[in-house]
Amino acid sequence: MEKLANKETFKHYLLFWSGQLFSLFGSNIVFFSIAIWITYLTLSPIFVSLAMFLFILPQVIIMPFAGVLSDKLNRKTIIIVVDSLQALATFLLITLFLLNTASLWIVLAFISLRSIFQAFHLPTVNAIIPVMVPKDKLSKINAINFLFTGVVQMFAPMVAALLMGFLVIEVILWVDIITFLIALIPLFLIKIPLAGESKNKEEKISFFKEFKLGIKTLKLIPGLVSIVLLSMLLNFLVTPIDAIMPYYIIAWHDGTDFDFALVAAFFQGGMICGAIFTSLKETWNHKLRVIFINIGILLVGYIVYGIAPIGWILIICIGSLIMGITLPIIMALYQTIMQTIVPPDKYGRITSIDSSFSMVFMPIATLISGPLAMILGASNLYVICALLALMVTALIWTFSRLRHIDYESEATINMISDNIKNLTL
Repeated sequence: MEKLANKETFKHYLLFWSGQLFSLFGSNIVFFSIAIWITYLTLSPIFVSLAMFLFILPQVIIMPFAGVLSDKLNRKTIIIVVDSLQALATFLLITLFLLNTASLWIVLAFISLRSIFQAFHLPTVNAIIPVMVPKDKLSKINAINFLFTGVVQMFAPMVAALLMGFLVIEVILWVDIITFLIALIPLFLIKIPLAGESKNKEEKISFFKEFKLGIKTLKLIPGLVSIVLLSMLLNFLVTPIDAIMPYYIIAWHDGTDFDFALVAAFFQGGMICGAIFTSLKETWNHKLRVIFINIGILLVGYIVYGIAPIGWILIICIGSLIMGITLPIIMALYQTIMQTIVPPDKYGRITSIDSSFSMVFMPIATLISGPLAMILGASNLYVICALLALMVTALIWTFSRLRHIDYESEATINMISDNIKNLTL
C-alpha cells in the first residue's frame, strides 16, 4: 500500500496543479474560439447544440471505463498519453486549416476526439487529489481549485474573443499546444502515488468485475443513488444553457463575440467569489443541506438568465453571476463528501461512474436543445427548464432519505468504510 497523503505529496500536487491550470487556459481558449467559429459559420442553434452533443456523448460512454483504468494503471502515464494525443489532434486540425481542407464536419469530429481524451483525463486528475492532498486540506483545496479554475475560465473567453478579432482560427489553435507543453514540465518533475491496490498479478481481476465493483460500492453509500438521480435530471434541464449559449447571445440577443465572452466572464467571476467564500470558511456543517439551498439559488439565476429582454446583455450577466457564485459551493462540498467517504483505491471508478450517470441524459438534451429553441424560443426554453429543475430538486429533498443523512458523522463514515471494505464481487 502507498503511504497516506502528506506534506511532500501535497507539494507535488500543487506543482502538478499549477501546470494543469495552463493547460486548462489553453483548452478553454480553443473551446470558446471553436464555439464562436461554429456560431458565425452557421447562425443555427441546431449546429451549436450538435457540437455540444458530440462533446458530451463520448464522455458519457467512455468515462466509467476510464475511471476503472485510472484506478488500475499508472495515473501519471495516463495523463501524459491522453494530453499528448490531444495536442497531436490539435496539430492535425491546424494542418487541415492551413491546407484549406478543414470543414464544419471535420471540426465537429475534432470536438468528439477531444472529448474522448477528456474522458480519460478528468477522472484521472480527480482521482489524484485524495492520494496527494491530506484530508484536513481537502475542502480548502477543492475551493481553491474552483477559485483558480474560475480565474482561468473568466479570462479565457475574453482572450478568445480578442484573438478572434485579430487572428484566424488555425493560429489560435496553437495556444492549446503551447499550454500543453507548459503543463508537461511539472509532470516530469513529480511523483504521483499509485492508488494503493495490490500489485500482485494473482490478485488482479477483470475489467468488467472492477466496473461492477464500482457500481456495488456506489450503492453502498447512503443517499448517493438519490444524488446521482438528482444530478441526472438537473444536468438534463440545465444543459440548454451551454448547448445553445453562443446562439442565445450572438443570434437571439443580436450580441457580439465580446458579449458572449462577457456573459462567460460574469459566470466565472461569480465562481471566483463563491470559491473565495468557500475557501475562507473553515468548517461546513450540514453540507448536504447547504448544497440543496445553493442549487435553488443557482436555478433562480437560471430564470433571470432566461427572462432577460432582447438585447439586455447585462440582465443575462446578472443571472450568470448568481449561477457562478453558487456552483463552487455545491461542487466543493460534494467533492469533499465523496473524498471523505470513498476509499482512494476506488475513487477513480466511483467518481467516473457518478459523472457518467449524471451526464447520461445530457447528450439527448444537447441534441434537442437546438430544435426546441427554434420551436419554443430560446428564452422560453430556459425559463421552462429552470422551473422544472426547481420542482425536481424540491421533490427529491422532500421524499428521499437525503435530509436524514449526516455525512459529517464519524459513525456514518466508519459504517460506509466498513461496508466497502467487506464488499466482494
